[in-house]
Amino acid sequence: MPDSAPRQLSTDPAWQAHDLGLPLPPTQHAVSVALPLWQDVIDYEEEHPRIAAALQAGYPRFFVHPLVSQLFAQAARRWAAPGEGCLVLPSALAAQRAADYVLAKSGLPARIEPCGIGELHALLFPETARPAARAYWRYCGTVVSSRLAARALADDFGDAAPLAQEGAAAKQALRTRLAALSGVDPGDVFLFPSGMNAMATAHRLVTDLRPGLPTAQLDFPYVDVLRVQQEFGSGVVFFPVADAAALEKTAALAAAGSLAAVFAEVPSNPLLSCAPLDTLADQLRAAAIPLVLDDTVATAVNLDALALADLVTTSLTKACSGAGDVIAGSITLNPRSPWHARFRAQLEAELAQHDLLWAEDAVVLERNSRDFAERVLQMNRNAEALTAFLAAHPAVAQVWYPPSTAAFGRMARPGGGRGCLFSFLLRDEAAAAACYDHLALSKGPSLGTNFSLCCPYTLLAHYQELDWAASCGVPRHLLRVSTGLEPAETLIGRFRRALEAAAPRPAA
Repeated sequence: MPDSAPRQLSTDPAWQAHDLGLPLPPTQHAVSVALPLWQDVIDYEEEHPRIAAALQAGYPRFFVHPLVSQLFAQAARRWAAPGEGCLVLPSALAAQRAADYVLAKSGLPARIEPCGIGELHALLFPETARPAARAYWRYCGTVVSSRLAARALADDFGDAAPLAQEGAAAKQALRTRLAALSGVDPGDVFLFPSGMNAMATAHRLVTDLRPGLPTAQLDFPYVDVLRVQQEFGSGVVFFPVADAAALEKTAALAAAGSLAAVFAEVPSNPLLSCAPLDTLADQLRAAAIPLVLDDTVATAVNLDALALADLVTTSLTKACSGAGDVIAGSITLNPRSPWHARFRAQLEAELAQHDLLWAEDAVVLERNSRDFAERVLQMNRNAEALTAFLAAHPAVAQVWYPPSTAAFGRMARPGGGRGCLFSFLLRDEAAAAACYDHLALSKGPSLGTNFSLCCPYTLLAHYQELDWAASCGVPRHLLRVSTGLEPAETLIGRFRRALEAAAPRPAA
């Protein structure tokens, strides 16, 4: 990166053709990437060479960061036999779980070699098993971060004690900060190297209670939330719309002892739906079925998800960090849950085996999150202003955003809002593409950043299953927006101009 002052994406967004592939934000450890044109997104999904050549960054579970790629190559040169591929995992236990998944999915054995660098372990597998290995990295989120890869490539661990102490202090500060927001003891907050790793761990905890039974998913969720339940455990009963009938069926399955647990996002991503969970949560508790909620979109600033949930997962990569330059996640346990002691003991035992959140990432996240609550409240206000503007605009067919905080039921916090995320729909794909191309916002994956982001969510997340997504109520040309900290009037002006550019022109 150049030594000049970094680009400020709030005032100078990466939205034009020449921004393709730039890291968002413009730092070495960015977790998003600029895909400024509609065709860029399609070509990205079609694996067009021009996109691959341009990408300097990407979301870490999907895109192998250049530093991480170098680490893989270094380990392959040392350990891989001809015809073998190589990934590096952050611990021996993570590597063993990956090897087990590769064998289960491909029928091919993988082997593990300690890298001799910290706790890193190389996973070696027949090249034909690479899709399974990469799927594990994506679904379970046990990633090696770009900061850890940089340290490993330089073999710069030296006297590890000061770094470990700094990381431990940052983690304790993070746990204390997150615990205060949720009203629990810091010992009930556990940190992970990604939000999806927190989700996969939560899934393992609750399915261990009732082996052999499926989970239930309420509302159409973020893509890999469903994938984890499909790929691990004993499957999932999926209700893409959590209407009254779905809630009744879920309660009946729970009462019959036919579920391991119930999962939901509050609200869901990308349709921002929030099932009326108050009564169902009471029914699940009576049936001794855990409820797992993910509050990434709304955050603990707006919601007290522990009012209903036995445990809550969060991607700290998003609004908690805000800067978009670190990946992490958390599980927060409900001290009132009947499984609290068991879950806490299991997580403490696993933490003693491997602490996967890299120390330097914890330090960055702790620093980024100091103004977490204040930022969320501003993002709430911006999303409310933008959705009101879009809902009244004649070119907009639909806006998805929680109608009021009352939609959250007992979880709504006094003074809280509805979050930074919303989605909207124009009349057809041509209009959506024109609006997207002319929208002066940074455009790429992720959410919760201090700078606003837009993406054609369905194309990015479900390109290989667009008809299925549409059958679940998620249109192909849906646009998803995460509002940042820009002035609301600035954001409204940018959307107004983009919608004008997308308007049909009268015939000559």
